[in-house]
Amino acid sequence: MTDAERFQIEWACARLINLYATHNDQSRWEEVVALYAPDGLMTRPTAPDQPIVGREALLAAFRARPPRTTQHVCANIVVTVEGPDTASATSAMLLFTGADAPPLVGRYYDRFVRFDGRWLFSERRGALSFQSST
Repeated sequence: MTDAERFQIEWACARLINLYATHNDQSRWEEVVALYAPDGLMTRPTAPDQPIVGREALLAAFRARPPRTTQHVCANIVVTVEGPDTASATSAMLLFTGADAPPLVGRYYDRFVRFDGRWLFSERRGALSFQSST
């Protein structure tokens, strides 16, 4: 694999992380779910032991959330290319949910797969690092 190919994979996977946050903050659930492989798995940072598997289940879980205003800030994204069709990443996450709620600080542990020529999440596992007291 050339450096250019590796860079292209890293960029595509980091873009997925950013698109996920953007679509999530805009409640664009169908577009969030389209970032996952058909059998993709997600765990929310607030429920790391409750995996949600498959696009149908993911869409139902997002739609079941009460409406809220959020702003996700993703940082420290490190993508590891494992092969021409697989990669993984870690990233830090800061979630703001409104004036009355303290921000949540956590991490995502992601796995990616190239599916039908597109990079998608095969797994997105979230975990809280700590909850701010402010």
